[in-house]
Amino acid sequence: MDWGKKLTIGMLCFMSMIVGFGILMLRSKDDALVDTDYYEKGIAYNSTFKKKENVELDQAAPKIELTTDSLILTFSKPAEGRIQFMRVANKNLDRNVTLTTDDLYQAKFPITKKSAGLWRLLIDWRSGDKEYLYEKEVMLP
Repeated sequence: MDWGKKLTIGMLCFMSMIVGFGILMLRSKDDALVDTDYYEKGIAYNSTFKKKENVELDQAAPKIELTTDSLILTFSKPAEGRIQFMRVANKNLDRNVTLTTDDLYQAKFPITKKSAGLWRLLIDWRSGDKEYLYEKEVMLP
């Protein structure tokens, strides 16, 4: 077989691979990069930005501690809100939990049932008359 035939066979294989990937992409039902409620999030962007800005201005970022069986958040003031545990690798493991601090301004969450790995914490709370939003990635054991 001469080099012309080998080149033609190689190009046909490459082109069929590209066509196969294109068909596979078009048959895919969902796209992990596209958020399903992007329009609502876009409308509420100013509110979200203001909450994140409040964390910076008031230096209200909670202190995050990991123990063997729990996640402890320590706030500077009494806080109420919610925390969203988002698993980066699997959206089905995402959970929302109510957040209420104790007398030491701490909130404890058990992590024994959570799978080990990288999690994104989205902490949305109210202290006094201000609202805050803080995002942090943590590695659970």
